[in-house]
Parts: sequence; structure tokens; C-alpha cells
Amino acid sequence: MMGPGIAVTLALGGLPTRILSRSSEGAARGLAKAQEQIGVLADNGLAPAERTSRAREILSAGTDFDETIAAVDLVIESAPEDMELKQQLFARMDALARPEAILASNTSGLSITQIASRCRHPERVLTTHFWNPPHLMPLVEIVRGAQTADDVVASVRQLLLDCGKTPVLVKKDRPGQLGNRLQHALWREALYIVAEGIADPEEVDLAAKTGFGLRLPVYGIFEHMDAVGLELAFAVLDYVARDLCSEPRAPAILPEMIRQGRLGARSGRGFYDWSQRDFNAVIRRRDEFLVEFLRSRFRQP
Repeated sequence: MMGPGIAVTLALGGLPTRILSRSSEGAARGLAKAQEQIGVLADNGLAPAERTSRAREILSAGTDFDETIAAVDLVIESAPEDMELKQQLFARMDALARPEAILASNTSGLSITQIASRCRHPERVLTTHFWNPPHLMPLVEIVRGAQTADDVVASVRQLLLDCGKTPVLVKKDRPGQLGNRLQHALWREALYIVAEGIADPEEVDLAAKTGFGLRLPVYGIFEHMDAVGLELAFAVLDYVARDLCSEPRAPAILPEMIRQGRLGARSGRGFYDWSQRDFNAVIRRRDEFLVEFLRSRFRQP
């Protein structure tokens, strides 16, 4: 899901990049997907022709784990979100990698301090959390672990800037990092609204897409509070906060739906009946919107 797009980002930045997979079939699929994503960027004018041409040349894929890790300057791990698996993987990479190599994880919420806990050199370990789809989403969250060195953070931040991404620094290693803390607070309240019968899922999604969500790309949370005035922000929040969901766990509606086998698009039904909706069309609509948004940014002087 994430590896090919991350590889595309690095290759477009001019860095020879290798996609590592556990099988030759997986490596081939990853490389084909990366080449397809480069085509999307090229076809929509989101990267100069000379950069896309060069990126295609310097992208490769394989299964030669030990040899590759021992040779590279930077690793960005994108394995499943399993703490034990990641700890084993990073301990192995730490033993193989050159002393100056940087080891990064694309984890979307696991503690990078814990991931690095079995490494002899945790000072070179950090999180670089790309957002899906990584070849289109500008944001990358840099999360420093308890022992991550300042020069490692600065080096990775500059590299991401050079690759055209928008890095943000998360100074404390906390569950959910930054973006997912905001996203999951929104999810929790959305689930609560539905569970309480305040509104249906379709209305919640419509409110998000045509209300505050529409302005978020250009008008941030704190910009909005400053714009309306902190007195008003305080008065409204102090009143509304008393009725917001504050349970320190996922709302009960989710495990109940999971128990019923309503797992979302892959099972055919979640909050929506996906036998009546085209999931691939939803993803296409998402990506087309992102492409158009990025094209507007790319055209700016």
C-alpha cells in the first residue's frame, strides 16, 4: 500500500531507490505500481519530464535484504503495524547498516522509541510517516524517538523538502503522532454522533466534505481560531466540549459492527452498503481531487 509511493518520492528527489519485498512477486508488483504512479505524476504535470525519466531509471526492486541494508544511506520501513515484527526488523537492520545510515519507520502510530528499543544505535532511528496515497499526499510526519539525534532529524527533514514533501516535526513520541491524533478525535466524535442518533453516516460525511473539510487545505485549525477570535473560540468550545464524546476508548458501535461481520468495503457492508456503491470509484474520486489540488499548487509562481 505505501512502499511504492514512498519509493517514488525518493526517486523523484534524485535518490537511487530500491524496493525490498519478502518475495520476488511482491517486488515485481511494487516496482510496477511505482512506475504506474510516476506515470500519473508525469501525465498530470506534477513532476518535470527529466525528473520522471530519471526516477524510472534509478528505481529498482528485489529481495536481497542483507546486501541492500548494508549498502544504503536511508531505510524507510513499511512493514505491517506489529510492534514485535518491527522491533525484530529494526534490530536486524541496525546490525547490518553502516554506522552513518538512518533507519526510519513509516508507522502511523506505534512508538518509535519502542521500535528502536532493541537497536544498539537508537539515535539514528525515527519515524517518517507518509500519508496515503504517498505519491500524492504532501505531508510526512517526522517523529523523533527518545534518543533520536538532532542531526538525524535535520537531515531527514531537508531530504524530504528536497523531494517535494511537506515535513512536520512531532517533538514527542506519543500514540497517533500528530495527524492521526486529530483524525481519530474526529472519528470518535463522528462515531458518537451516529451512535447517539444525532445524524446518519451520510449526513456526517456530507457535513465534513462540504463544510470545514473544504477549507482545511488552505485554512488551518489555529488560523481559523485566530480569525474568528479566541474569545468566540473559547465561548463556543467551552459550551460544546461538555457534550462531546470523552470516552478513553473506541465507541462501542465499532466492535458491535465488527461482530456482525460489517467490516467495511472489503466485506460489502460497513456504514455503507458497498453492494450499491463502487469502492474503486470512491478511490478514483479521491485521487482525482488530490491531483487537481496539487496541479493548482504546482502552477503557482
